[in-house]
Amino acid sequence: MNVRKGLIIGVGTGFQILLQLGLVPNGEIGCLNEGSPVLAANSVGRHVSTISQTKVVSVLSPWFSMCEVGEVHSVAVSAGKGRFIVDTALFDTLAANGQIAAQFVDFSGNASMDVKFNPCNSAFAVEAVTSIDGRILGKVGHTERYAKGLFKNVPGNYEQRIFEAGVKYYK
Repeated sequence: MNVRKGLIIGVGTGFQILLQLGLVPNGEIGCLNEGSPVLAANSVGRHVSTISQTKVVSVLSPWFSMCEVGEVHSVAVSAGKGRFIVDTALFDTLAANGQIAAQFVDFSGNASMDVKFNPCNSAFAVEAVTSIDGRILGKVGHTERYAKGLFKNVPGNYEQRIFEAGVKYYK
């Protein structure tokens, strides 16, 4: 019998909780230390609510199995504490492992630290991170805040399909 392990997603505050538990990026509940990544208050000092461009940089996660590396999606960002903080060494490890799933990008598709494109000022423009096996996903952007016809006056590719991919994982 083929038994699949479950999927977990945390968006916004849910992402913060996954980090606090150690589920992202470690894949299991564990103790945090000074080098553990966190979500902190936005560098602009206030809540932000905007549409940002994010680029898929890894499809390790089943959540991103219906995406391709390089795809750019428009995602609603609504956060007071959405600034992902991680040191360079851990970021490099996460990137090498394919655990950085998506980054905030500019109009040319380049990762950006400019708050016009990275509204929370996340380190290394990180928008989404997974556990080592990809089953646990934490993300800043609210992919769930999309329905066809909702953003008629704001052009972009809003169909990230991560929830459809989550359902497909179990079929």
